[in-house]
Amino acid sequence: MSTATAPSTLGWLGVIRLGLVQSALGAIIIICTSTLNRVMVVEIGLAAMVPGALVGLHYGVQMSRPHWGHGADEGGKRAPWIIGGMATLAVGAIGAAIATAVMASSPWLGIALAVVAFAIIGVGVGAAGTNLLALLAARTAPNRKAAAAAIVWIMMIFGFVLTAGLSGQFLDPFTYSRLVVVTACVSAIAFAVATLAVWGLETKHEARKPVAAKSSSIGFKETLIEIWSETTARRFTIFVFVSMLAYSAQDLILEPFAGLVYDYTPGESTGLAGVQNGGVLLGMIITAIVGTTIGKSRARFMRAWTFGGCIASALALAALAGAAWTGPAWPLDPLVFALGLANGAFAVAAIGSMMTLASAAGDQREGIRMGLWGASQAIAFAIGGFAGAAALDGVRTLLGEPNIAFTVVFAVEGALFAVAGGLALWVGRTSADDMTLPVLPAGDILPAE
Repeated sequence: MSTATAPSTLGWLGVIRLGLVQSALGAIIIICTSTLNRVMVVEIGLAAMVPGALVGLHYGVQMSRPHWGHGADEGGKRAPWIIGGMATLAVGAIGAAIATAVMASSPWLGIALAVVAFAIIGVGVGAAGTNLLALLAARTAPNRKAAAAAIVWIMMIFGFVLTAGLSGQFLDPFTYSRLVVVTACVSAIAFAVATLAVWGLETKHEARKPVAAKSSSIGFKETLIEIWSETTARRFTIFVFVSMLAYSAQDLILEPFAGLVYDYTPGESTGLAGVQNGGVLLGMIITAIVGTTIGKSRARFMRAWTFGGCIASALALAALAGAAWTGPAWPLDPLVFALGLANGAFAVAAIGSMMTLASAAGDQREGIRMGLWGASQAIAFAIGGFAGAAALDGVRTLLGEPNIAFTVVFAVEGALFAVAGGLALWVGRTSADDMTLPVLPAGDILPAE
């Protein structure tokens, strides 16, 4: 008979430690998706679709997230999966840097190596990221879920910013060997930070009883079918996909919009991204404070806040569509800040709802639920960025005018966010049927690893 006791809830220090893991994840990912992307296109002169396809591949591989979550559910511990995932991610990142260096002299060999490396990156992100969120969902007190979600995501953004700044300094003067060394150093430091952060969070006395020990062992396929049969889990998966499709579709077109319609310089359009991220951070902080201080019915509050964030994002995109139609007469920075504010509020509320739903049934299957929703998000991100840019190119080809093209694309993205808001309420109407959410005192998605 198992002697394991129920795990204790995480204090704020524990939440910050998991935030450090997310920062470490972000540090490696920003090298792979931003720095290597630029080197392939600018220094090597490859078509932009090459790194775009590689980034899409790493998202596609993350469809395996339910497997990694289920494995931890069955075993009863998540820290080994997080550490193993981080190690895999680090190996993949170093391999991707080496592959990029090889591309300079042997493009096809380098691309072949990069395909393998980015697939490994996807496995690492899936294993570590899924079980990080599952651990956060299982061990965070209900009244802290909103704040915990905000802390973890703010720390991830901090990881992006810190790594981009420091690695940028060490990469100059640029050489391919320097690229590999810097990537290896960032990966090694990130792995060490993540390992130390989770070490001891799950002690042998607090180990959860493995799912397999409580009943006849159910295979992955059967478990996934069982989770999918839950009305709330299924509807939340659809909500995640639609909302993340709208969230990611704007990423690749805001800066071109600023340049083509508002005549922003490259420096000014890059600064616009800072304005948007400032709004995102403020939206996250406001949501965390309000979600933590509210009294009862936190789950209902988070659901309503998710709906409000989606609708506010839709309105901000509608305003951007109007700005695209009328041109520079509309001030752009306030509109982009408002979009970031709405996105930040939506993201933290959705993550809080996800954390609550993952642990609501009390069956210790947080991992496979987080994996299912993470896979849905990964598919949406793989499609969203490419679809937004492709739609822009298609409309410009048909209609010729960039103003009209941006108007149409922003309007469609706003409509997607409006649909996502309706889906957020649609999920809530079924929560009492199969996951007993009304008795929960709290609420919780990811914006994208």
